[in-house]
Amino acid sequence: MRKRVQILALPLSATAILAAGCGSGGGDGGGGGKPVTMGITDKVTAVDPASGYDVGSWIVFNNVFQSLMSFPKGATKPEPEAAENCTFTDSASRTFDCTLRSGLKFSNGDDLTSQDVKYSFERTLKINDENGPAVLLDSIKTIDTPSAARVVFHLKYSDATFPMKIASGAGSIVDHREYPADKLREDDKATGSGPYRLDTYAPGDRAVFSVNDRYQGTAEVRNSGMTMKFFAEENGLKQALESGSVDLAYRGLAAKDIAALQQKAASGDSGMKVVEGTGAEVQHLVFNVKDPVVASKAVRRAVAALIDRKAIIRDVYDRTASPLYSIVPQGITGHNTAFFDRYGEGDDKAAAQAALTGAGITDKVRFTLWGTPVRYGPGTVPELTEIAQQLNSSGLFDVDVKTTDADQYAKDIAEGKYAVYVRGWVPDYPDPDNFTAPFFGDGNVLSNNYVNERISGQLIPRTAAEAARASTTTDFEELQDTVADDVPIIPLWQGKQYVAAKDTVNGLEWTLDPSTVFRFWEIQKVAQAG
Repeated sequence: MRKRVQILALPLSATAILAAGCGSGGGDGGGGGKPVTMGITDKVTAVDPASGYDVGSWIVFNNVFQSLMSFPKGATKPEPEAAENCTFTDSASRTFDCTLRSGLKFSNGDDLTSQDVKYSFERTLKINDENGPAVLLDSIKTIDTPSAARVVFHLKYSDATFPMKIASGAGSIVDHREYPADKLREDDKATGSGPYRLDTYAPGDRAVFSVNDRYQGTAEVRNSGMTMKFFAEENGLKQALESGSVDLAYRGLAAKDIAALQQKAASGDSGMKVVEGTGAEVQHLVFNVKDPVVASKAVRRAVAALIDRKAIIRDVYDRTASPLYSIVPQGITGHNTAFFDRYGEGDDKAAAQAALTGAGITDKVRFTLWGTPVRYGPGTVPELTEIAQQLNSSGLFDVDVKTTDADQYAKDIAEGKYAVYVRGWVPDYPDPDNFTAPFFGDGNVLSNNYVNERISGQLIPRTAAEAARASTTTDFEELQDTVADDVPIIPLWQGKQYVAAKDTVNGLEWTLDPSTVFRFWEIQKVAQAG
């Protein structure tokens, strides 16, 4: 998807995950704060967790539903949430045993038991919605419920990232009485056990949330409710923030607007602030390695030697992103700088020319850079234009830029029609597995025909079996070095997360971290000073 202060990844215990604290967030903070309105340009494509594999929908899931595990603020290691404790009971990371908290209830008053947990996962897998997160749960073989408070997952293969996967929106627990087993719920309502209730959902307009007073979990709610207002374009969101019709803007402001707001906030009299956090969203340039032109590794290496990421960040993104020199971003276990180590900072014509002439290529290399203007952000087309200019100014390339709508773009990529194209990635969970297995494992989502048996047959399976995630560093570093050598993709940038808000809104720093969980409950609106 998915789907970015630097947070260091912490290793999972090989045998157990610490028990969560006791206590209810809903009762402690639900009534004392003021309601908050946020603006966003992302769509919410579904409020049923069996569908919806996008940022907007997962904001709903993470706040309305509970998962067995969740990511504490500022952390990349999941801890129990609806569960009291969870543990792998075998060294192979194939049996995961959880005991639920006592007294769990859905917002409608129904008890939440292991039956609901089993039902939720089996339902998502059975429906297997093409726009849903079932793919994240494909390691599940069977689920047992020895008691109303205990659920045991038996996995098809070793999957040490399973606790992270079920801490994401894919792990949302639904009430088996309210959701059909074999199809999606169609009334635009949601019944969960998370910190909030979904009171109203009007697609394309707004979603209104109130505090769930039946919630039992780790969150402490600091407001009395949230409203998400949806905007079709970034200028409308900017105007709403400036007029005060929203308290904060998350995802959707243009880079130039963020930079302008930062300057105004620095003046101290704008009534606004911009909160920045490290994100894990990344963007790559992808090569179809079966294309006649870029099948040549020399061509791909020449491109890698010429791309100047710092110029892209400065001139296109107004420094609202960071240069990325490997496929695993900063803040994630195993990150290295493989592309920097091999190709430097870019703009290296001598290295590019040496790569080409060494392969007997003396004519200009011609291909098209393909993109889509909305899906990966408003900077995508200007970014591709900048890359084309960098390549062409070397005198070694003759590259143009073309775009199409998102649906046609996805179809054409799947059919192998493009030689070079851009892909963005928002992670489902903050682990190096989520930045490697989807791209280089079975079912490569990039559709670029790249296969490396060492990566797919050894490194990815071996790292997936290792519960102590810090112990995977050596293998992930080898994987990154191999990708830098083969160049099936070129990492371009790692996103920063921003929230622009009235200066009366606090707690926003706890909504921005590599877990990509936007925590409504951390946001608090205080009275205007003076």
